[in-house]
Amino acid sequence: MTHEDELPTSRIADLCLASIEHRWLIRNLLSSETVGFIGAHPKHGKTWLGLDFAVSTASASPCLGHFAVDDPGPALVYLAEDALPIVRERVAGIVAHRGLDLERLDLHVITAPSLRLDLEADQARLATTIDRLRPKLLLLDPLVRLHACDENSSMEIAGILGFLRDLQRRHHVAIVLVHHLGKKARGQLGQGLRGSGDLHAWGDDNAYLTKKDGDILLTLEHRSAPPGDPIRLRLVADSDGAHAHLEVVNLNASPGGSSPPAANRPPLAEQILDVLSRTGQPVRRTALREQLRVNNTKLGDTLTDLESRKLVSHTDRGWALPQPAQLTFLQPDQPR
Repeated sequence: MTHEDELPTSRIADLCLASIEHRWLIRNLLSSETVGFIGAHPKHGKTWLGLDFAVSTASASPCLGHFAVDDPGPALVYLAEDALPIVRERVAGIVAHRGLDLERLDLHVITAPSLRLDLEADQARLATTIDRLRPKLLLLDPLVRLHACDENSSMEIAGILGFLRDLQRRHHVAIVLVHHLGKKARGQLGQGLRGSGDLHAWGDDNAYLTKKDGDILLTLEHRSAPPGDPIRLRLVADSDGAHAHLEVVNLNASPGGSSPPAANRPPLAEQILDVLSRTGQPVRRTALREQLRVNNTKLGDTLTDLESRKLVSHTDRGWALPQPAQLTFLQPDQPR
């Protein structure tokens, strides 16, 4: 018998210590290297939320205009029910609303006509694609279109969940599945996911969308962090119907205190420079105001001051760091 016939083991003292601080991909919404669901009934905004996750991860811009991205990088999506032009239109609307450049967005779309997670050939193709792109986030929408198994059979669905968990661990990628809630109301939303109870047990970070008083209510569930309070969302668009996106309605109810009190925030000038540095491309004033949650006049005065000191420049696509982009950090004795 050789060591190849054994399972790998380690002395307990040799195992790495877990980080004390929770590692978020999108702060308070989605952990790094996690698996989970976006669960809801039809027409409740599941795909919009998933695409918001993807755009935010790929651009380092706050998710829903409010939640910071702590671990940005490429994103990979597969939308089985939407034609490719519709996928592009949806993403372009979110991108335009945030004042980002679609051409520079590190978001990749699987264009295959079908993807079956219960077929070894498609599993291998997906793993190879992830190995090449190294995404931080994989969005698969919806689960029901990605297999031919009986979702109520734990034996059949376990193979798919096991493959995805292995994919997450091997490639250090967060995997989000979009899935439907069943028709029967349950006390715990996770138990309402359609199919086997193994689905709910599998998820580390789950997001559930329900309707209440005309708004969309986002309820979060984390295995390793407090869930926070539900968040009210609304699907909004410009007057001509363009730039559709989800918007947070109740900013004071965001989980985990994701929007710190003004007294604890850095000076506005530093916040602006930080946003422009992380985004790496021009950001329109309206998008800055939404991300930073500041008075429009104060924002304008601060931008004018930064421009006069050549720390930012105004272009036809928005505000940006000077070219070549070299961020000048404010010193304690510099005026703010």
